[in-house]
Formats: sequence, C-alpha cells, structure tokens
Amino acid sequence: MERSISATEANREFSRVLSEVSGGATYVVTSHGKPVARIAPVTPSALDEDARKRRLIAFLDEMARTPPQNMGPFTRDDGYE
Repeated sequence: MERSISATEANREFSRVLSEVSGGATYVVTSHGKPVARIAPVTPSALDEDARKRRLIAFLDEMARTPPQNMGPFTRDDGYE
C-alpha cells in the first residue's frame, strides 16, 4: 500500500518511516502538495543474483589462469609504507 507523506513529516519521522518501509510499506513524499520522491523497500531481483554469480565465476576463472607470483618475504609493516 502506498501512502503519502509531506517532506517535513518524512524528515521529522524518518526513523518510523524507514522502519515501516523495511516492513513493506511504500511512501510518496510530497513537497507543497506535489509528489517529489518515493521511498520503497529494495527487492533484489533474480537477474542481479545471476549477474553476481557470473562475475564471481569469471573472477575465479581468471584467478585460476593467473600463475602464482613470488613476492618474497614481507612483514605486516610493509603494507603501511
């Protein structure tokens, strides 16, 4: 269900609005009676998950093809130079 809320009220009650949005509510934020923004829950799509898996597989394949490199001895302090 989409609810309307003024920008002033959304600012004043942001914690409550955010809590309700995390529970599934959607708000249309208005300024001077005109809609200016929508606050809605984020829903991960299956396409995003598939793309993430493809990127991970491509990365792991690239790492498998990269030969090991001998970097020599180093200490923890070497990372702070």
